[in-house]
Amino acid sequence: MPRPRSTLVSLDATPYYHCTSRCVRRAFLCGEDRHSGRSFEYRRQWIEDRMLLLAGIYAIDIAAYAVMSNHYHVVLYVDQQQGLAWSDAEVIERWHRLFRGNLLSRRFIRGETLDRAEQQVLAEVVAEWRERLVSISWFMRCLNEPIAREANREDDVTGRFWEGRFTTQALLDEKALAACMVYVDLNPIRAQMATTPEASDHTSIQHRIAKARHVQLPNHKNQQSEQLLRFAGNPRENMPTGLPFRLTDYIELVDWSGRILREDKKGAIPEDIPAILQRLQLDTRHWCYLNRHFEHPFKH
Repeated sequence: MPRPRSTLVSLDATPYYHCTSRCVRRAFLCGEDRHSGRSFEYRRQWIEDRMLLLAGIYAIDIAAYAVMSNHYHVVLYVDQQQGLAWSDAEVIERWHRLFRGNLLSRRFIRGETLDRAEQQVLAEVVAEWRERLVSISWFMRCLNEPIAREANREDDVTGRFWEGRFTTQALLDEKALAACMVYVDLNPIRAQMATTPEASDHTSIQHRIAKARHVQLPNHKNQQSEQLLRFAGNPRENMPTGLPFRLTDYIELVDWSGRILREDKKGAIPEDIPAILQRLQLDTRHWCYLNRHFEHPFKH
């Protein structure tokens, strides 16, 4: 039985969450449908573009993502403090990038004067919008609904496109975060859709590698992709907001794990273990199991 979202999301416990959405009725989000012969590969770009757009509007950053044939994965970081720090004007501007707002918010944006009663009503509405702009449920809703409508329009059908609500997993420590991100980034390799991380289309690892190749200091936050949650380096005092790893260490870890997942390397444990595994004190065989089956042992 599905559990209430409130029991799965607690920002006091962790800001990191792994979310997954799957299609129903043998619907294809993207890829090629073997039954009809139609290719929906272009729909993968829909999801990727929409994810990155929403990350620029919500107080929610994307740590990792992978768009597959009939589902997608995304690892989210909820920056609650950022949402609380926004002015009312910024909340309204961000909300208007997704929705029309209401008469009072549109008048406010145009610079019209509101009386005291109107200001109070608008303040109550803005407080609700602020909560929604730090809500995973609203993020996923704004991601899934437009895709479902467009896909149904193309397929000339009505009804559900997504398999109920999205699934959520809380990532409570660095080990879980690293394992989940690698699991997500290696989805195309595990599904034999790609042979290397850099060839894994519509994934965060491909996005990060493409950016890292064209900068001199890939671990510097200012030289990483602005569309994804940046790597802030290993934990230390006065740690800035960002993933608690070095980008180059993470890329090495994904590459190392991907080599194990290749068919000709099944079950092999190379001797050159990435330093990040030693820092996290993760057993290599346990790690290999996690980045193949991360969702299964932690469903609840």
